Amino acid sequence: MDIRTDLALESFSFGSLPESVHISQRGRAFRITEITIDDDSCIDAIGKGKGRYITLEGSSLSRYSEDYPIMVQELADEIESLIPGGEVLVAGLGNNDITPDAIGPQTASKILATRHLNTDDGLFVPSLRPVSTLAGGVMGQTGIETAELIRSVASELRPSAIIAVDALACNDISRLGTTIQITDTGISPGSGVSNERKELSEKIFGVPVIAVGIPTVVDMHTIVRSLTGKSINGKLPNMMVTPRDIDRLTERASQLLAFGINLALQPTLTFEDVRGLF
Repeated sequence: MDIRTDLALESFSFGSLPESVHISQRGRAFRITEITIDDDSCIDAIGKGKGRYITLEGSSLSRYSEDYPIMVQELADEIESLIPGGEVLVAGLGNNDITPDAIGPQTASKILATRHLNTDDGLFVPSLRPVSTLAGGVMGQTGIETAELIRSVASELRPSAIIAVDALACNDISRLGTTIQITDTGISPGSGVSNERKELSEKIFGVPVIAVGIPTVVDMHTIVRSLTGKSINGKLPNMMVTPRDIDRLTERASQLLAFGINLALQPTLTFEDVRGLF
């Protein structure tokens, strides 16, 4: 049975890395690990293709930290390094009615939307990048694939990049609600919980897709296997496990993501500016 994880950091055995994989570390408030894959040779082995995978690890995101402003700025700097200039569409993926899956919609609700300001002469603010947001729910609610919805909106808005925010699954329970992953390779919504939908990527949309996510669930079979090293009988029932403080985690983690994205998209603003807006 394969270990289910959306995190690139958990997909590698760091003792024997392929030649196409490079790792660097940095960070102050977060321990930041960047994995760069030069080609698609790792797809079959670990499901990760060419691109940059940046992981920010810290303490629980459900608790306030004195380093919060630094955390936000470090997150903003990492996101900004992946975003081209021009208009950006921020898409919050997931079901807002299911708490562990609500990271995306709740983050999108706190993004500073400015696209309309640049089309209204009375409100024109030249220092702000045009940004629009979208949180369209999941296919079970709408009957529409997330990729289809975003493609339709993007074809009308023609953004230079898309930021997709989603809840993730992990392998190590210590990374639940403590880790942020950013990648320029896009995302396949629901892949970590065996509900994989159409991928969101530059190949599909024609513009860079930056995926940002926080692991909020872990597969029970994965927990048992990672702790015991033994394979699980596939006939045994399975479930997804989430932290007991998931309500607070979702609220505070989505705020952190939103603040970081806002600062990345609007570098003329300060942390205090963004905090005052929301």
